[in-house]
Amino acid sequence: IIVVALIAIAAIGVYTAFGKTLRGQMAVTAQALAGNAANDAREEANAGGEDATEQAQRGVQLDNFDQAQ
Repeated sequence: IIVVALIAIAAIGVYTAFGKTLRGQMAVTAQALAGNAANDAREEANAGGEDATEQAQRGVQLDNFDQAQ
């Protein structure tokens, strides 16, 4: 049960890190399919990717896990 809980926590962390990027990429796709300019959505997706990279480079240990946002 503990292993399942740890996997669930990790999945939430991954979604939190990459959720903004995924939503931004879907917005770019939707705007492009609609024939509209997708510059704002593309900038939002790029910002999400940069945030995810920054979070991935942080050193998270058990003593600072709750501060890693």
